[in-house]
Amino acid sequence: MPLIDQIKLSLRISSAHFDDEINGLIEAARKDLVLSGLLPIKAEDDNDPLIKRAVTVYVKAHFGYDNSDHERLLSAYGMIKNHLTLSAEYTVGELL
Repeated sequence: MPLIDQIKLSLRISSAHFDDEINGLIEAARKDLVLSGLLPIKAEDDNDPLIKRAVTVYVKAHFGYDNSDHERLLSAYGMIKNHLTLSAEYTVGELL
């Protein structure tokens, strides 16, 4: 299942009405991970469960205008991102 569809399920959305916004948030999450030190190839890996989780939590934190879980989700995203950036698997990759 494509990542956008998995994220839409987590947002409890079934229509394509918000696809542009969700896709933009997915790309912003990936860019944020790369800017934080992840290898671009790792940030783009939709098969990696940690990347999928990080992107999903980022989107959930930033989706919509009245999100009462915003701070909690941002904190969760920050923790996942910190774990990823401390791992050579995600920041050095094949260079090891």
